[in-house]
Amino acid sequence: MRVVYSEDHRLHFPQAELSGGQFVTPFERPSRVEYVLNRLKERQLTDIIAPDAVDMEPVRALLDPGYLSFLETAWDEWKKEGMAGEIIAANVPARGMHLDRIPTNIDGKVGYYCHASETAITRGTWAAALSSVASAQTAQRLVAAGADSAFALCRPPGHHATADQYGGYCFINNAAVAAQMFRTSGADRVAILDIDFHHGNGTQSLFYDRSDVMFASLHGAPQEAYPYYLGYADETGRGAGEGTNLNYPMPFGTDYATWSAALDDAIARIRAWGAEALVLSLGVDAYKDDPISFFRLDSDDFTDAGRRIGAMKLPTVICMEGGYAIEAVGINTVNVLEGFKGA
Repeated sequence: MRVVYSEDHRLHFPQAELSGGQFVTPFERPSRVEYVLNRLKERQLTDIIAPDAVDMEPVRALLDPGYLSFLETAWDEWKKEGMAGEIIAANVPARGMHLDRIPTNIDGKVGYYCHASETAITRGTWAAALSSVASAQTAQRLVAAGADSAFALCRPPGHHATADQYGGYCFINNAAVAAQMFRTSGADRVAILDIDFHHGNGTQSLFYDRSDVMFASLHGAPQEAYPYYLGYADETGRGAGEGTNLNYPMPFGTDYATWSAALDDAIARIRAWGAEALVLSLGVDAYKDDPISFFRLDSDDFTDAGRRIGAMKLPTVICMEGGYAIEAVGINTVNVLEGFKGA
């Protein structure tokens, strides 16, 4: 399996994250990728390439132009206003406030385009986000050209990013862009399977009204877990998209037996729907020792999960999402890839 990876991910390295009422070293940090790369090399999975230049056309097909312009210019505007630190949202529109009027002041813009203030923007965030989506795009092109699968080692991750908001460490929805590219390259039906512990709220919102992309997500129950306000089982799609949105929220302490039953159901429904291509949002934060999650999967469980997904035998792009037990993130990620290839 070819791996697509960009060194430019290092350009995004916030120095602090707001967590538990204090500033801490961000859980989503460059070393996550280093552990994955090291494990890939240990397992002799060394077919690693840099992405082609980003193609903005499929990005613009999904994302709001004002939001993209904001991401591109936010840092310069922030510094022009004399702000000393990194960009962190301090003001957000709440119930009863205007959502149809975008502030001109950068502090207001940040709140307008952000849905989670743990996610900071730095000088290099825009370049890193572009390199991340470029990795997903290159992986998709490899699969569209005949490879059975490819792994985009994306950082920053993407599945929490909507058409016009960032948060959850995500700025551009890499998996959604890959799915859109499958559609434009000829696949009539594309499935996105999200096994990250946290619900892929951004991916759901992007395709909720569409009948050509099925989204299935296994995640912590939103009553108890970020992103809190989406991810309930009764969210099944709207209009033309009714029936193509599948949520599997699960409670604190969920073990592999319960989790894998949900995975099997999602796989069966993707097969029955007739998906012609698959995008896997690969988060490994369902791991038992993940610091910001509460499932109980062991490392060997990720191998089995990869095997079950690989048995679908669909052309597959795998996009890296979350996983914050730093010393295990490489093992768990590569376990999924090896299970997938061994199916």
